[in-house]
Amino acid sequence: MRKPEAECCEVTCIHDDVISRVSRQMPPQERMKELADFYKVFADATRIRILCVLLESEMCVCDLAEVLQMTQSAISHQLRVLKQAKLVKNRRDGKTVYYSLADGHIQTIISQGMEHITE
Repeated sequence: MRKPEAECCEVTCIHDDVISRVSRQMPPQERMKELADFYKVFADATRIRILCVLLESEMCVCDLAEVLQMTQSAISHQLRVLKQAKLVKNRRDGKTVYYSLADGHIQTIISQGMEHITE
């Protein structure tokens, strides 16, 4: 059986104008690492489930644990990760802490991701 050949140019031809233009537009490597780390947060199904619940309503840890059928400890751990990534925010009302999405961008990211996978 013949191995498929890797895709490559048949001739070496460097397009300096394109390379120059694209190179100028590329974000700094540190910014790309930050973006990769941002998307890594979405790689956990539990965190996605929490974000989907928070799309619908602000909730406390107790309510999140009940909706998701998980322990409060597990929810708290994931909320810590989401908060560090600036995906969720919290507010205190007496002794209760309520969590919600940090801003409208998070709703957009989740919604567009769902659209993409259901196409």
